[in-house]
Amino acid sequence: MWKIILPLLATVFAVGSASLVGGFRDTDINNDQGAQEALNFSVIQHNRGTNDLYLRQVTEVVKVEKQMVAGIKYIITVKMARTSCRRDRINEECSVHQSPAQAQPYQCEFTVWSKPWENFITVLKENCQKENNTGNL
Repeated sequence: MWKIILPLLATVFAVGSASLVGGFRDTDINNDQGAQEALNFSVIQHNRGTNDLYLRQVTEVVKVEKQMVAGIKYIITVKMARTSCRRDRINEECSVHQSPAQAQPYQCEFTVWSKPWENFITVLKENCQKENNTGNL
């Protein structure tokens, strides 16, 4: 009898563990103000950390995941590219270069921890990879 029940329990546990409380869940950036703030904060921090004279901006949001911890942890995957705006010019309308050679597209994954009730937000991890000439990472 255990030979039948144990595999069944293992299957139920494997399927159920994907939605455990406290686990990461996909979220829609358009309907989650916290995720939008986390993304904006990440891009600002990313631009501050580069030596480039030109700002980078998000061209596509690939995936956003959210986890409830002692606050909210977001893992945000985006495609980014170089704009025509210089870093020293604030509040300027920026557009991404059309030429891939000038745009220098790449993909980043930002891990952000936020505690909005404490007005606290930080980028825990940033991992960016440049695309090759075919547009793949």
